[in-house]
Amino acid sequence: MEGKIIVTVVGKDAVGIIAKICTYLASNRINVSDISQTITGGFFNMMMVVEPNEPVKPFADLKRELGQIGEEIGVEVRCQKSDIFEMMHRV
Repeated sequence: MEGKIIVTVVGKDAVGIIAKICTYLASNRINVSDISQTITGGFFNMMMVVEPNEPVKPFADLKRELGQIGEEIGVEVRCQKSDIFEMMHRV
């Protein structure tokens, strides 16, 4: 993996969402460089900018594995490479 990755997490609020996601990232040597999270009406919304410290695994594996963690804890987790994210959100 290269460069920054945008990770978004959305779903019903529950204990341990941030812990599960951050534990996975740390175990894969991926640094959280920025994070924003809110809880509105019982719904959790988090956006993270993360950066791998070294290329540990392919982006597709990261995306799939975070998606599986999301399913296990009842939230939706999406990953996008930052350059694609920026192109999609350019005004």
